[in-house]
Amino acid sequence: MFDYFANPSRFKKFARFILPFLEVACFFSLGYGLYLALYNSPADYQQGNAVRIMYVHVPSAWLALSSYLLLGICSFFFLVWRHPLAEIAARSIAPIGTGFAFLTLITGSLWGKPIWGVWWAWDGRLTSMLVLFFFFVGYLSLSNAFDRTERGARPAAILALIGCVNLPIVKFSVDWWNTLHQPASIMRSGGISIDTSMLWPLFTLFFAFQLFFIIIVLTRMLTILNEQKYFNHSLRS
Repeated sequence: MFDYFANPSRFKKFARFILPFLEVACFFSLGYGLYLALYNSPADYQQGNAVRIMYVHVPSAWLALSSYLLLGICSFFFLVWRHPLAEIAARSIAPIGTGFAFLTLITGSLWGKPIWGVWWAWDGRLTSMLVLFFFFVGYLSLSNAFDRTERGARPAAILALIGCVNLPIVKFSVDWWNTLHQPASIMRSGGISIDTSMLWPLFTLFFAFQLFFIIIVLTRMLTILNEQKYFNHSLRS
């Protein structure tokens, strides 16, 4: 599959074919998820309506982690096999992942104020997520630090791989340390601890966020490929 899509023409054809379907699915799942989250799900018996921040905060956190993992995988493919689309995919993923990491920090702060009484605490989960955000920013800075993009690709890819060490720290920080942040509610040994009335809108919005992520990444990749084609054509002219 990777060899098949290594051809930019095949990838562009596939991306242009699938994008309209993804956009329609994203639009309807986002609308349905927001309806469930804002109107059809109950308030928490302790947190009240503040719990509704969860429906943005949790999908953003999941996507921040998964997008950095994908960034690391693409960087590995670029460094080891010089996959022609791996570096383009990594460059397309990084700003979107940065946005989701930033949104996680902001919504977490907005959620923390009414529940904990503070906007920020040097909690294990919060601090490790902030470090993840800085790794995203570091990748963007390195990849754009040179006059030619390809010169920054290798050091940025190495930094992305180093940052993968932080991913299990973010995931297991609530288990390893006694923190303000609540423990895992879904991916836990004792099973899911969230009621179905809250779980369904949470998964629906995560699905919508995931589709949005894929749409933006594919669009950015198409844009970069078109820019490269135009640049190469200009040089030949």
